[in-house]
Amino acid sequence: MVGVSTALVALAAFCWGLSGGIGGILMADDWDAFVVSFYRGVIGLLFVLIWLALRPHGSGLSSRRLWFWSTIAGIGVAGNFSFYFLSIAHGSVAVAATLMYCAPVFVYLVSFALKLERSTASKWAAIAVVMVGIVLLTQIYDVGASGVTAIGVGAGLLAGLSYAVFIFGFKYAAPHGSPQSILTIAFAVLAIVLILPSDIDQAAAVLTTPDWPLFIALGVLGAGLSFVLYIIGLNHTTPSAASIVAMVEPVTASLFGVVVLSETLGGLQVLGMGLILVTVTAMRVILSSERPPPDLPLTE
Repeated sequence: MVGVSTALVALAAFCWGLSGGIGGILMADDWDAFVVSFYRGVIGLLFVLIWLALRPHGSGLSSRRLWFWSTIAGIGVAGNFSFYFLSIAHGSVAVAATLMYCAPVFVYLVSFALKLERSTASKWAAIAVVMVGIVLLTQIYDVGASGVTAIGVGAGLLAGLSYAVFIFGFKYAAPHGSPQSILTIAFAVLAIVLILPSDIDQAAAVLTTPDWPLFIALGVLGAGLSFVLYIIGLNHTTPSAASIVAMVEPVTASLFGVVVLSETLGGLQVLGMGLILVTVTAMRVILSSERPPPDLPLTE
């Protein structure tokens, strides 16, 4: 059962990685990043609504705390989706996915600031290594040399920060209701938040565009089926194992960008990516072993 659960987590991470590449294809066709993010979330909402209808027991929908923290989670996931795709639009899938994977750094920093976690020299050293990796990956000392703009770098980091907000929201909502209830509220909030900055004409055009299969695939892989698979898999997988398996996501997204979208990475960028992925994976393992709340590698 553990092996099957781990496979479900890996499959969910693989789906999230593919969703970054699909979003890249859509934006290359001039679709607005907010419109892409909106449909990813709305299709995800349909999935979790069905899940909630099939498994209504223990929903907790009468709890005010569930609604409050799920709303926070929704704001986080809205920021994560939109900033992630903005980062792709102004850079590359590989860079955006790796920057978003830095979310545990923000979790640590917020935890330090709120005194939820004890800061140690080893944790600060890990954060420093990730910062070095970010500099090498983005070539921030010569922004534009790698085709990654300052907006792309900033949006990628904000995607990670938004993911950290989602983690905290989901964590504090979890004791008050079921995962499907939390995700239903969160995705509903996402839809409300993202319809405002979206191009309304483009949003309407999605319903009749030849690209609609890509939008469906994006929603199913990036927010619908993937979340269900991940949560089911997490029930019988240790948080540390899930944290390691989650590295499938940025690796898949990076390979998609290189193979399908013909993106390129220099030697120093590959070194920076390696530093980030290895260090952040170790941070995730430590974080989940010290404090094992629900930790969804979105982003997603």
